[in-house]
Amino acid sequence: MPAKSAAQQKAAGAALSAKRGETPKSKLKGASKSMLSMSEKALEEFAHTQRKGKPEHVADKAK
Repeated sequence: MPAKSAAQQKAAGAALSAKRGETPKSKLKGASKSMLSMSEKALEEFAHTQRKGKPEHVADKAK
């Protein structure tokens, strides 16, 4: 599943880094902290999405 925005892609990259032990989990905030429960494979799919053409943020439609 590809990331829908650049912010989502960056958060997945940060969570993936923490999951692999490259970054301390205590440094995570917001969305990246909540993404830690996702599998490493799912995080890789989000993190490896191309940023070109993606908006920085996407409004939440659930509101």
